[in-house]
Amino acid sequence: MKKILIPALPVLTALMLALKPIDNPLPIGAPIPNPELKMKNIDGSDISFKEAMNKNGLLVMFSCNTCPVVKGYQPRCNEICKYAISNQIGVILLNSNEAYRKNGDSFDDMKAYGHNNNYTWSYVVDKNSEMANVFGATRTPECFLFNKDGKLVYHGAIDNNSNSEEQVTRKHLAIAIDEMIAGKEILVTETRSVGCSIKRNF
Repeated sequence: MKKILIPALPVLTALMLALKPIDNPLPIGAPIPNPELKMKNIDGSDISFKEAMNKNGLLVMFSCNTCPVVKGYQPRCNEICKYAISNQIGVILLNSNEAYRKNGDSFDDMKAYGHNNNYTWSYVVDKNSEMANVFGATRTPECFLFNKDGKLVYHGAIDNNSNSEEQVTRKHLAIAIDEMIAGKEILVTETRSVGCSIKRNF
């Protein structure tokens, strides 16, 4: 008796994709991907990276509402976002957790989270994790800093201790901002982001 295997193929393909790591992060020096793509912001507007960018550059951070690491980092996230803005660097946070839109990362949940945490910067829906895939982002929080020319100069974590602010010995992102603004070479261009995996739909 002939066995029919075709129905199993989509399931197997989906499983393989789900297990496939995103292992090609945007390289240092790369331009901002899809700078004119509009994304839905929690203030009801649609905004692109080009529009979010300011005189001295752009900070792109992949974040969410549900990750315990993001929640633990929230005071430091707010601090670095305000620091970037004070240095005329645009700020935009992306929620790429497409698989969690019904589990705490819906647009309404994002609006509430942004309001409760006093966001004064853009927090947008990354529909179908499109930008996370292009950036090669895998974690929340995960940061990408672009200079005034729209070139990536730093990728990674906010600092070197995700567990305790008191035990931080190097503020990677703040130092990169300072070096960039001063026109100096970024001494540490890449660090490892520690956090929850981005919840993609495959």
